[in-house]
Amino acid sequence: MTVKPDPAKVAFGHDPVTIEDIVAIARGASACVTQNEAARARIEASARFVGDLWREEGVIYGVTTGYGDSCTVSIPPHLVEELPLHLTRFHGCGLGQQFDLEHGRAILAARLASLSRGYSGVRMVLLERLAEYIERDIVPVIPQEGSVGASGDLTPLSYVAGALIGERDVYYRGERRPVAEVLKAEGLEPLHLKPKEGLAIMNGTAVMTAVACLAFDRAEYLARLATRLTAMVSVALKGNPNHFDGKLFSVKPHPGQGQIARWIHDDLDAAEVARNSDRLQDRYSVRCAPHIIGVLQDSLPWLRQFIETELNSANDNPIIDGEGEHVLHGGHFYGGHIAFAMDSLKVAVANIADLIDRQMALLMDVKFNNGLPANLSGATPDRVMINHGFKAVQIGVSAWTAEALKQTMPASVFSRSTECHNQDKVSMGTIAARDCERVLELTEQVAAAGVLAATQALYLRKQQTDFNHSAVTPVLESMYSQVRDFFDIVDEDRPLEGVLRQTVDYIRAQRWELYPHD
Repeated sequence: MTVKPDPAKVAFGHDPVTIEDIVAIARGASACVTQNEAARARIEASARFVGDLWREEGVIYGVTTGYGDSCTVSIPPHLVEELPLHLTRFHGCGLGQQFDLEHGRAILAARLASLSRGYSGVRMVLLERLAEYIERDIVPVIPQEGSVGASGDLTPLSYVAGALIGERDVYYRGERRPVAEVLKAEGLEPLHLKPKEGLAIMNGTAVMTAVACLAFDRAEYLARLATRLTAMVSVALKGNPNHFDGKLFSVKPHPGQGQIARWIHDDLDAAEVARNSDRLQDRYSVRCAPHIIGVLQDSLPWLRQFIETELNSANDNPIIDGEGEHVLHGGHFYGGHIAFAMDSLKVAVANIADLIDRQMALLMDVKFNNGLPANLSGATPDRVMINHGFKAVQIGVSAWTAEALKQTMPASVFSRSTECHNQDKVSMGTIAARDCERVLELTEQVAAAGVLAATQALYLRKQQTDFNHSAVTPVLESMYSQVRDFFDIVDEDRPLEGVLRQTVDYIRAQRWELYPHD
């Protein structure tokens, strides 16, 4: 009889895992291995087949041979069980910044998702230990740099393998500690890896896929935030709401683009806002916002497909079909789909930064802002000469946007032949994913400035006697009020770094509810 899974945990090995599952685990949710009998039988058969085959002198890459270009080197039987330990150790050469706790948890979950498909030749005890590390919040400290994305994320994932065997460091209870100490404190013994298990842990796409899951979640929220910001900016500029009419978008029916237009249109009371409008056609950064944000919105479904298919795949080498008793040598560790997804996502996100940058430029400049004060200064007339409002913030936005745009060079086209030309075409998927996160970080900074500037602009517009206050609809008033709860209007010059950082934190925490999920 199959045991009913605990609904409070993400179960791995039977049902498909989603991006949202990985994000939830990254943020503290629990994990377990499936109790589905067929899935567990497949996992156990795969591990048993590897154990039987090598003892019968079957040739299995990475079990009875060396690794990579060393696949021509035969491993004598008395050394086979030592080989996984050497693999975990010689790949311990990662550099750069370390992934944080959230990323580490996502990486553990992504590797568990792949290995629990039951085609990697690993034992149930290894899968359960990965789930237990997630449960007990024992998270490997993993350097970000050192992977070319095929043969998968070898070097960063060696830190997962190292943590399982009792070597290297982990995050534990808010500290970085040697894993050997943590295992002792938790009453756990280090795992002794069986043949193929070291390779199975390391020879896959878990790092780039985990980062992709977190990047997707951030990008999805940014699309919604940029949409709400566009509505706020449109009102603040006395824009024309008819640019977002459903009939207009019915004749260019990209679904995501139409969704963005509907959200903006719903945020605006078209009749009331139209009474404020002085222009037949607004400038492109307002009028074409659905077309710009819509590219990201329309990309999300295929990005999800790429990421979740990779997440739910057996992506190591060789594939071990224990039930059919096949060893299949291939290249499933190649991260091309994630590389392309992340290269594409970072372009779409950088365009969001550029959009908000241009909208902010309209708000700041008296030639374009339809009667708002220069630089959105809230100073009184007798003090306006020495006050500068958001002038420096706009300079910062220009810098962050430029850096985001610079980061959009695709990583996937920079393949490098390595490892004695065995790995002569590689994906660069992990670099692409890390680049995407950097673009997201910069775009969130631009969006934070945009949130504050749009709020300041609405405040200043409300002070004008000829402004129709009903143009600020209840949903926009709610957003305005939530920002005003922590943001004091800039009437006299003051450093804004603190409130900008707070706003970035709110964006990353997805503090504001933005439109219902379909």
